[in-house]
Amino acid sequence: MCSGGYVKKLEQTHIKHIVLDVLKQHQPPLPEFTKFLGEMDGVDRIDVSVVEMDEKTESLKIIIDGSNIDYEDLKSHMAIQGAVIHSVDQVIVE
Repeated sequence: MCSGGYVKKLEQTHIKHIVLDVLKQHQPPLPEFTKFLGEMDGVDRIDVSVVEMDEKTESLKIIIDGSNIDYEDLKSHMAIQGAVIHSVDQVIVE
């Protein structure tokens, strides 16, 4: 218990910003993949940059802002397009 006597419950906090290192195949193209991610509830803005590219895959830095980003749903949603989260590099929760 914190010194103030009040602890927020987990369901009272929401992910507002998350930065991910993601690996995806070249298909679908980046604009299509980014729009696909933007379809998720609780997502307001997505910024995707290609960090590295080889013959078959792209390494991406993905920055997502929103009102309530569900990490597990995000991971599953990306998997539909064949993308895998390598690491979570930053998270802001409010």
